[in-house]
This record gives sequence, C-alpha cells and structure tokens, in this order.
Amino acid sequence: MMAQIQQEDKINLGAKKFGMWIFILTSCMLFAALTSGFIVYNGGHGHGLDVILPQAFKYSTAVIILSSVTLFMASRAAKGLQFAKQRLYLWLTFFLGIAFFAIQIYAWYVLTYKMQVYFVNPNASRSFIYVFSGMHLAHVLAALLVLLSTIRSSYKNIPQVKNLFKMEITSIFWHFLDIVWIYLYVFLLLNQY
Repeated sequence: MMAQIQQEDKINLGAKKFGMWIFILTSCMLFAALTSGFIVYNGGHGHGLDVILPQAFKYSTAVIILSSVTLFMASRAAKGLQFAKQRLYLWLTFFLGIAFFAIQIYAWYVLTYKMQVYFVNPNASRSFIYVFSGMHLAHVLAALLVLLSTIRSSYKNIPQVKNLFKMEITSIFWHFLDIVWIYLYVFLLLNQY
C-alpha cells in the first residue's frame, strides 16, 4: 500500500515538473517573440533605442544574480538536511527578489520622470524597454509567489522528497528568470543606439 502511494506521488510530481518545463518553454517563446518584434520594428526604422539605459538596470542585474546564488545555497542546505539554513537562504532570495522588483520600478521612474522616455513616444523602440522589463516583472511576481509557497512548506513537516521537489521547481523557475533578465539586459544594452 505504501509503495503504491509513493509511486502515485512520484507520478504526480513528475507531471508537475513537466508542467513547469512547458511554462518555461512558452515563456522562452514569448520573450523570443518580443525581441524578434523589436528587431523587425528596428530594422524598418533604422534606429535603436536612442537612449542610455538607467544605471538601476545594472544594479537590478547584480541583485537577481545574487538571488540565484542564495537560492542555490538554499537548495544545497535542503539536500544536506539543514532546514534552518534552507529557510534563511529562501528568505534572502525572497527579499532579493523584492529588491530586484523595486529597483526595476525605480528604473521606470528614472526613464519616465528624469529622462522623459515614455511608454508611448515617437520612437516606439523605446516602448520595448517597458514591455521587456514589464513582462519580466510579471514573471518575477509569479516566481515570488512560488518562492513564498516553498518557504511556507519549509516550515511544515513534509516528506523530504516533496521538500526537494519544491526546491527544484522553484529553482528552475527562478534561475530561468535570472537568465532571461541577463539576456534582455544585454539585448537592450546592445541596442541603445
């Protein structure tokens, strides 16, 4: 009976992991479509963003990279059965995620109020800055909710298999967002002019 329950749990966890990979794939296609749209629009108009990106984007990039390190440390702690460390690193990751979100909003503030680069403007290429970072922030918000669920589970007495599974799903999503932001940031940097 116990073996049958464990087998059902394994199948359910496998399906959830597959679902996460499908979500990651569709998100990749979304960001590829957005960057392709930028390239097509830009090719027809012959100019880039014509703006220097705010420094806040550089700082947010450092923060999200650091958050991936803390999440990696949380995963290592979970595998080593060091649950207090796991929770500490999960909370650090969460607060770094909030910091990333806040810095991105500040970058929008700088773009809008200090640089007068608005979402709607004659050079629609500039609008892509808001589109790229906005779509990424929507994904970050979802990842923060997944992270909170993992943090909540870490305080409960759940089987280690489920704990590690939650850590794995959270890590896949979070590290994916890290890679996507680095891609978007470098893409925007290369198209400043």
